[in-house]
Amino acid sequence: MNAPDHSITSAELADSPDVTVTDQASVSRAVKATMLGNAMEWFDFGVYAYLATTIGKVFFPEASGTAQLLSTFAIFAAAFIVRPLGGLFFGPLGDRIGRKKVLATTIILMAGSTFAIGLIPSYGSIGIAAPVLLVLFRLAQGFSTGGEYGGASTFVAEYAPDKRRGFFASFLEFGTLAGYVAAAGLVTIITSVVSADALVDWAWRIPFLLAGPLGLIGLYLRLRLEETPAFEQMKRAEEHSLAAESTKGKLRETLMVNWRPLVLCVILVASYNIVYYGLLSYMPTYLSVTLGYDESHGLFLMILVMLIMIMLISFVGKLSDRVGRKPLLLTGFAGFFALSLPAYLLIGVGHYVTVFLGLAILGGLLLLLVGVFPAVLPSLFPTGIRYGGMSIGYNLAVSIFGGTTPLVLTALQSATGSDLVAPMYMMVAAVVGGLTVLLIAETAGKPLEGSPPSVTTDDEARLILTSLRRRVDASTASGQETRSGGAG
Repeated sequence: MNAPDHSITSAELADSPDVTVTDQASVSRAVKATMLGNAMEWFDFGVYAYLATTIGKVFFPEASGTAQLLSTFAIFAAAFIVRPLGGLFFGPLGDRIGRKKVLATTIILMAGSTFAIGLIPSYGSIGIAAPVLLVLFRLAQGFSTGGEYGGASTFVAEYAPDKRRGFFASFLEFGTLAGYVAAAGLVTIITSVVSADALVDWAWRIPFLLAGPLGLIGLYLRLRLEETPAFEQMKRAEEHSLAAESTKGKLRETLMVNWRPLVLCVILVASYNIVYYGLLSYMPTYLSVTLGYDESHGLFLMILVMLIMIMLISFVGKLSDRVGRKPLLLTGFAGFFALSLPAYLLIGVGHYVTVFLGLAILGGLLLLLVGVFPAVLPSLFPTGIRYGGMSIGYNLAVSIFGGTTPLVLTALQSATGSDLVAPMYMMVAAVVGGLTVLLIAETAGKPLEGSPPSVTTDDEARLILTSLRRRVDASTASGQETRSGGAG
């Protein structure tokens, strides 16, 4: 009896729905387009955070210093509060009509609303209408951002090969940090070269107005992308089975059927965002208002720490592909629990060296989370609801615990008079986050749920298909033997 032929022809390889061979050029385009869009998004948010004290003077000139800061951070938080609505709208839509179309829309809305903030007249010119317009455009920012991160992380995760998903996904947060660095660097330059009066009068507008051309570049890159292989395969399967769902159907499936990964996503992102925004958004204000550093010196130290994080983030992503996502996440959360207080005590000494050491400790721990989360979160959800699940879960957590972090920490510090409120808050978040990591599955090197294995070479694909054929043949032979035995 001849052994079955398990050889795979090139035509069979190209047509097989059981494995995806990634195109390196397509993966690179996807990473660049999503990375730039994410960088622009966080450039916009970073500019607002780093100019918080100046924006308070422009839009709330009649309030006291603390009241100005609280009002400014309240509007900062308002953009995050509306993000879940954006996630509810854009997420299921992206699962139905495609990731590419929705990501093109979100970058237009984000850039347009940020550009518009730079055009708002001051309170002195139009009175109460100025802060009202600021709130409206911040809400537009938040709504568009509700579909940005979930879509971008889904896009990269679905394009990346299984064994390198951590590496490619880490570039999404490379864009985030680059956006923050660009925002902090530009604000530092502006505050250094113009007078305090000029900063309040007109110079604060410059970073916001830059969002216009940046948005056009990002839109151009995203329009050149092709839809992800995982989504295309899902749509082909739906067409074959005539089972395509409406947007409401996708939303129902996300909330009712896949509630467990949604809850895990919310808790993980909440824990992560408390330490994330506690460092990157609240820290500049803490350094300048609480410790008395001028804004340029505080921002310079933050820029230095973030530049180091940018240089190392892809190595963390690559490491997660080798040792797994969970060990790095557990190390990061355990580190925040053990070292947040010592790091803040170092910062509180007030010397430049100790401040930098404290920031470096927090930045290094955050790096372990930042470099891994973009690969972890999309893997929680199946392909059919991945965009929606990511957008809803991520933005719900960010709206409650992320954007409110600077506001909560400022209010708690004002109420308690303690400079150590922030590390305590981080420690609680670290405990919750670490316990939640124990409940998720390890996904490094494995296919995304609902998607076939994704590899980089034809040889890898042939090995997978050959293994599948052998299992099918073995199962068939076993069935035949069983039937023969029964007949005898």
